[in-house]
Amino acid sequence: MNLYSSLSDNRKQFAVLVDPDKYNSKNLIDLVTIARKTMVSYFLVGGSLLEKDNLDTTISVIKDNCNIPVIIFPGDILQINSKADGILLLSLISGRNPDMLIGKHVIAAPYLKKSNLEILPTGYMLIDSGKPTTASYMSNSLPIPNDKDEIAVSTAIAGEMLGLKLIYMDGGSGAMNSVSLSMIEKVKENISVPLIIGGGIKTAESASDRFKAGADVIVVGNAIETQHSLLEQIAEVVYSF
Repeated sequence: MNLYSSLSDNRKQFAVLVDPDKYNSKNLIDLVTIARKTMVSYFLVGGSLLEKDNLDTTISVIKDNCNIPVIIFPGDILQINSKADGILLLSLISGRNPDMLIGKHVIAAPYLKKSNLEILPTGYMLIDSGKPTTASYMSNSLPIPNDKDEIAVSTAIAGEMLGLKLIYMDGGSGAMNSVSLSMIEKVKENISVPLIIGGGIKTAESASDRFKAGADVIVVGNAIETQHSLLEQIAEVVYSF
């Protein structure tokens, strides 16, 4: 399938973020079963720091048990696997770390070129969520302050002008707070590419508010690790749009 076309078709969509370190085959199958019933749009697989060699197994279990597209959400160039359907090629445009802007991409490019993965060039923006996150620490970058909408807007515009096809604003794994509604609304008003929002979304109401503000795709990870029922609740929100 053409993942970019599906991400750009003006439907509100819901992605589940799976950290391979936090799932075994049994509880992952349970998650996939619920996701299949609730018609989750995508699985994002990856993390800022993976301690276990579970990426391949995680992708295989998901692919063996459903037809939901799997997109790699890479924290490092080691997180490339041809069993997935696509990969978010993240350029950390909110930071000034050259490795995260282009350096690691140069190393990964030959492998990605030979793979069958659909490459999704993505402007990745870390937004301050109230506490330091693994993503901000591992990327050695400062997140955009959560009350500086104008910085987020200018950064997103620059990302689109550079040719990036998606903008992803993220509070980071385990975020205390999600990206503010004001920031989402103002960024969406100023870009034409799909807008993905993740981090700190813990309730269906929070997801609904962010859809209304302009998010095209909502990503939820930590919150569903202990409450799979949230999948069904957010799915109902998606259907309401």
